Amino acid sequence: MAEVGIVMGSDSDMAVMAKAAATLEEFGIDYEMRIISAHREPEELVAWAKGAADRGIRVIIAGAGMAAALPGMVAALFPLPVIGVPMSSKALGGTDALYSIVQMPSGIPVATVAVDGAKNAAILAARILAVSDPELLQKVIAYGEEGRRGVVAKDEKLQKVGYKNYNA
Repeated sequence: MAEVGIVMGSDSDMAVMAKAAATLEEFGIDYEMRIISAHREPEELVAWAKGAADRGIRVIIAGAGMAAALPGMVAALFPLPVIGVPMSSKALGGTDALYSIVQMPSGIPVATVAVDGAKNAAILAARILAVSDPELLQKVIAYGEEGRRGVVAKDEKLQKVGYKNYNA
């Protein structure tokens, strides 16, 4: 059964939001993924978000660009954590979406990651779920250690070959 919902307002968001799905798969977390426009399909959004907890969803990752109404609307309808992913845009580079998502009214919290930060949204969702899942917590810890080892290896390479030959 899916524990995380991933929702985006348009299929143009898929390249970014696919990173959330792939990261959740790395952790072994089941998810459902939907394309639902807050502006074009308000009734569908209400039904999906209101029914999410009953379907077993414990965290929702909502990606949106421009006016970025989707994460806030989901947070207004879903009683558990919502993570907003602001999408980059040609016009304003994603700052419009970022500002829209972080400026939620009191009582409607949306955790927000960087512009196009769907991978971090999935890691945050895993950390939230790991609060009550010791096995998942061990996976989250191992994931962080893997990242640390990657940086150590890069530094070792730098020390060995020097900056001039690092990317050669």
